[in-house]
Amino acid sequence: MVEESTPSAESSETAQEQPDSPESRESIRQNAATVGPRGLRPVREGRPSRDRGGRDRGGRGRAQAEEGEGRYEERVVKINRCATVVKGGRRFSFSALVVLGDREGTVGVGFGKANEVPPAVEKAMKNARKAFTQVPVENLSIPHKVVGEYRSARVTLLPASEGTGVIAGAAVRAVVECAGIKNILTKVHGSNNPLNVVKATLNALLQLRNRQDVGRLRGVEVAR
Repeated sequence: MVEESTPSAESSETAQEQPDSPESRESIRQNAATVGPRGLRPVREGRPSRDRGGRDRGGRGRAQAEEGEGRYEERVVKINRCATVVKGGRRFSFSALVVLGDREGTVGVGFGKANEVPPAVEKAMKNARKAFTQVPVENLSIPHKVVGEYRSARVTLLPASEGTGVIAGAAVRAVVECAGIKNILTKVHGSNNPLNVVKATLNALLQLRNRQDVGRLRGVEVAR
């Protein structure tokens, strides 16, 4: 009786083993590189992988928007914290008063509320962009004296000669500097609440008229 020869366990193991050579390691590395991030499908050749963290989905419009935002100066005038007493303790919320301007006659004031400081400032900036107004600036000052009022706050603005600087408090200074005014005299009467003072200052700036505006309203030609 002839016994059939069967391959031994050692020969089968050697047949299943892959040769550990530099060429095999390189092929394994290339195959692993071509597998998708989840190992389900290979990445198509010639097509870059989608990186959600580093890919800009905004395109040209988003780049232009960021460039437009960079030309405005942001001033945080006041951040107020409010505490509400609840069963588990105290719950805090924040409000932010922000002035935004390009130092070329455009200025806006915004007020925002949120449970954290950064969202409150962001909301205030969005409101300030919606409320942009044009301010007439002559020789880095204002054309004439003006008085602005808001509730119990009254702000007086006076033109000043070159080299005077901005003589104002923190709230008024933020508004006039963002508008591009560098020489001015100011005085605040009544309430010193930053919100009231900022809005009274903006009300005063909105009352300014230059020579061309007055001539257009009166229907006369202004001599140059």
